[in-house]
Amino acid sequence: MNFSKETFLKRFEIKGANTLEETLHKMTMGEKVLFFFFVFLLMFSVISMMGKINKYITAEVPTEGGEMNEGVIGFPRFINPLLVSSDADRDLVALVYSGLMKADSSGNLIPDLAENYYVSDDGLEYRFIIKSTAQFHDGTPVTADDVIFTINKTRDPLIKSTKRPNWEGVNVEKISDKEILFTLKHAYSPFLENTTIGILPKHIWGNIDSEQFAFSSFNIDAIGSGPYMIEAVKRNSSGIPESYKLKSFKYYTLGKPHITNITLNFFSNEDSLISAFRSGKINAVNGISTDTAKTLSNNGYRVEQSPLPRIFGVFLNQNQATIFTDISVRKALATAIDRKLIINEILNGYGTPITSPIPGYALNQSLAGEGVYVKINDNSIKSGPIQKAEEILENAGWKLNADTGIREKKIKGGSQELVFTVATSNAAELKAVAEMIKRSWESIGAKVNIELYEIGTLNQEVIRPRKYDALLFGEIIGREMDLFAFWHSSQRNDPGLNVALYANITADKMLEKIRLTDDKETRAESFEIFEEEIQKDIPAIFLYSPDFIYAIPKHIKGVMLGTITTPSERFLEVHNWYINTERVWKFLTKDNSL
Repeated sequence: MNFSKETFLKRFEIKGANTLEETLHKMTMGEKVLFFFFVFLLMFSVISMMGKINKYITAEVPTEGGEMNEGVIGFPRFINPLLVSSDADRDLVALVYSGLMKADSSGNLIPDLAENYYVSDDGLEYRFIIKSTAQFHDGTPVTADDVIFTINKTRDPLIKSTKRPNWEGVNVEKISDKEILFTLKHAYSPFLENTTIGILPKHIWGNIDSEQFAFSSFNIDAIGSGPYMIEAVKRNSSGIPESYKLKSFKYYTLGKPHITNITLNFFSNEDSLISAFRSGKINAVNGISTDTAKTLSNNGYRVEQSPLPRIFGVFLNQNQATIFTDISVRKALATAIDRKLIINEILNGYGTPITSPIPGYALNQSLAGEGVYVKINDNSIKSGPIQKAEEILENAGWKLNADTGIREKKIKGGSQELVFTVATSNAAELKAVAEMIKRSWESIGAKVNIELYEIGTLNQEVIRPRKYDALLFGEIIGREMDLFAFWHSSQRNDPGLNVALYANITADKMLEKIRLTDDKETRAESFEIFEEEIQKDIPAIFLYSPDFIYAIPKHIKGVMLGTITTPSERFLEVHNWYINTERVWKFLTKDNSL
C-alpha cells in the first residue's frame, strides 16, 4: 500500500499540519532559525521539568553490584574467631563470621544472629533467641548447639584462645534449638560485648580434636555466617594465601550486602602495599603510616579517619624511680608537653591530644600545655607550657644547677637530681614521640635517657617484671570502656596491665562499680570520680589517641566508620556499603516522605 503524507493526514486528521507547513514555507531563514530555537527551548524546558519532577517523586537507592579490592599488610593464618592472631586474620573473621550481637558504627551493640535478648534484673542472666533465618554459608541453620560448642571451645585450655578470660565463670545452657541462657557468677556490665564473638559451625568443627584445632584446613577455607563468604583463595608457590575473593552472602541476617565481591590482597610491607595501590591493583588500604596518609590526601585520594579508643602516655613507676613520688615533678612533666605539637608534627594531624586514661574524654587544658598563660608575678606574664612547668618545679624546691644544667632538690642526707630513663618500643612513631618529650623535659632542667626495645623484648624483659622508670606505651581500651585491668590496684603485677602501679582506694571502688552496673548515669558519675582521682594523682602523663586511617575509593558510598576499636571494625556495617544505585518511586523506599 502506498502510504502517502496526504493519506496519513487524512486518516489521523491532523488539521493543523498543512497550515504549519505552509507557514514554515512563508518564513524567512532568520524567522525559521528563531522559530526552531524557541521550539528547542520549549522541549528543553519540558525535559528539564520532567527531570526535576522525577527527582522529586523518586529516590536514589543502593543496588547490588560492583567489587572492591583492598590491600592488607600481613598474611592470614587463622580465619577463626577463637585463634585470630593478626590484622589479616581479624579482617577476614569480621567479614566471614557473625556473633549473637555486633556493634554498629555508633558504638551500640545490636542483635546479629540473635532475634532478641533479655537480661535479668540482677544482671546475672542473659537469655538469647536465635533468628529462625540464621544460617551458615553452607546452608546449615545456626542453633544453640553451635553457640555452646563455640563457647566451650573458647574455654578449652588446649585451644589457647585469647578470648578465654571473657568466658571463665560463665555457665552456658541450652533452652531449645534456638534459645540459650548465659549465667554469670557476678554482674559484669560489659558482658554483652563478649557475645560479639563469631560462632563456629559445630557440624564442621565438632569432629576436630582440640590438639588439631590450629592445624585444620577450615582455618583457611573458613565457613561462617557473616556478610561475606569465601569464593576463591589465591596462593603463592609456597601455599601462602595471597588474596581472598569474597562473595556477598544472600542469607546474612542483617541483609544481603550491596557490593557483590570484596577481595582482600595481602602484602609483606607498606612499600609493596602502596605500590599496588598506586598502580591500581588495589583501591583501598589501611594500616598505613601517617606520612603516607598525608601524601595520599594531598594528592586527592579519599582518606577517612576515626579516633581509636587507645591511649598513649608515659606511665611512671614510683617504686623504681623515687623522684616520681614528688607530685610537683609529675605535674611539671605533664605540663611541659605540647600534645598538639606531637599530633601535628609526628602524627600529621591523625590523632587527638589527651590528658586522661578515658578515650574521648575532654582535653584538660590546665595540663595540655597549649598556649597556657601563667601569671608569674603582679607585673609580668609569661606564656607557654615550659614556663609553667618551670614555675611548678621552682616552687617545689627543684633548683637548676648552673654547672650541670640539671635541676636538683635537697633531701635528707644530700640532694636528688631530676634524672630518669624512658623505655619504649623502637617503632618509628614512638621513637619520634620519645625524642620530642625528651627535648621538652630537658628544656625545664631534667636529664632524660631513652631506651629502645624490640616489642617482644619490651614486653618480656621490661614491662612484665616492671623494670622501668617511665614507660612510653599504648593501651587498647576497647568499646566496653572497662579500665579495671589498667588501673585497679589488684592489677599492678603481671599479668595485670596496671603499668603505672597505681593504687587508690576511691579509684578502685569506682572501677568496681562501673563493672557492676549498666546504668548510664551511674557509670558516668563513677567515671567522673575516677577521672578526678587520676587528675589529682597524675600516675601517668597522657599524650594522645591515634586515628584509624582508611584510604578508599570515592565511588564506594555508605561507609560510616564511626566508633571502632580495631582496624577490622571498619567492616562493622559493610553490608550497607554500595557502589551502584538506581532510582525508584519514593513510596517503595523505607523513607517515603516527599
